Amino acid sequence: MKPLLKRCIVASLHRFGDSTVQRFNGLPVFLSAALFLSAAARAQLPLPDVSAMRSSASGQFIVTGVNPDAPSVFPPVADTNADLVRLEPALLAVSAERVKQSLWRALGVDASTPWRGRIYLVLHPAASPDEDVTIISRRFTDVWGYRVELPDVLPRASLARALTGAMLLELANRDNAGDRSAEIPAWLTEGLSQQLLAASGPEIILSPPDKAVNGLPERRTVAVARGVDALAQVRPVLQDQPALTFDQLSWPEDAQLRGGDGGVYRASAQLFVNDLLKMNHGPEHLRAMLQTLPDYYNWQMAFRAAFAGEFPLPVDLEKWWALQTVSFTAGDAGTAWTPAVSRARLDEILSVPVEVRSSPTNLPEHDAISLQAAIRNFDSDRQAAVLQTKLRDLGLVEWRMTPQFAVLADAYHRALADYLGSRSGTAPAARGAVTRPPPALSNKSAADAVGKLDALDAQLRALEKPVEPQTPAQKPR
Repeated sequence: MKPLLKRCIVASLHRFGDSTVQRFNGLPVFLSAALFLSAAARAQLPLPDVSAMRSSASGQFIVTGVNPDAPSVFPPVADTNADLVRLEPALLAVSAERVKQSLWRALGVDASTPWRGRIYLVLHPAASPDEDVTIISRRFTDVWGYRVELPDVLPRASLARALTGAMLLELANRDNAGDRSAEIPAWLTEGLSQQLLAASGPEIILSPPDKAVNGLPERRTVAVARGVDALAQVRPVLQDQPALTFDQLSWPEDAQLRGGDGGVYRASAQLFVNDLLKMNHGPEHLRAMLQTLPDYYNWQMAFRAAFAGEFPLPVDLEKWWALQTVSFTAGDAGTAWTPAVSRARLDEILSVPVEVRSSPTNLPEHDAISLQAAIRNFDSDRQAAVLQTKLRDLGLVEWRMTPQFAVLADAYHRALADYLGSRSGTAPAARGAVTRPPPALSNKSAADAVGKLDALDAQLRALEKPVEPQTPAQKPR
């Protein structure tokens, strides 16, 4: 029956424009059209055989529990792993209301504003501790509705992302009279959910007691809060690796969405959202972006329209974000890296992610090009944005690298700064210093810059050559 249901949903991706499926594995993976509670879906996906429970605070959430005859296969894991949450309908309804209240406070939404779309939270027995979460959106006559399919055991962060994603969809689609649902960017869902978890503490997500003391169920939670730092979990991550650029946040890879990058995407998204919210009228701009999402076929246009006053051009956003990340990480350079890590970080900085289409009708594929190729092929504004970001990243990692790679990183920094026409001095900036990116490209020859980078690449390759052992005849006498 499951394969038949999967074929039904996939077939609907190209046939229906009034529904949306958003699948999570801790983060959104894709957003495209699909069936929601159609006759075919109901025939293949019956609701659990339990009564529904409505949340008491707002009545927006309807929770249905798992079949008691088919419990999760992972309850022992949830009892011993503090990161996993076991879900029950009553507690899930309360958690959903708490997440909603925290989200509305962060975005400055009036709590008394009536909701438009009901959200159904449907639990099923977990098959694994990292099972996907699915959000299905459907437009009815004059309102959108949402169905969130959740395993009854999942990581706390995954539950927060799923609830945040569903609520952002409901907010964005409130005045949407079209047949296409809003598209929520991955960085916004991820960044807001992490911000809510960090700011609200563990009590925002409720889980049933895991033991009994004197016959009474008990679950102990230890929390210490003295001037809560919502970015406390972000700092150690971004000490090891530079924060992602806006383009990287906009087009995450599957491994990043599934947490396979060491949490860099998660930390970068939270820092980006945190800094947007701290801007003058930041929450207002984010609300404006959400409200206009249904009017655009991609969220980038809605973002640019909402933040047009702060970022008139894309390069202005890149400059602002570069300054934010430098300011955030400049206070503590962290510990030194090994040679292998130093080389890997330098390789990452020296590549430029791009999208390549084999034909106009094919979907873009992710690839990477060299800095030299970017100088040859990008226009001046795009060059400025990319090279200024690389300048920032090189300045941040020089202090962490082993000496031979630090020297090369500084040489790359000098070559790019000379080409951009901005670098006051030859030594790396002092620890903690914040340098404003150069405003525009200089008149230096692109050919000279490419030649310098080629020479540095040759030095970098020379560092990779293994030292050949000397034979007895070769040893000095």
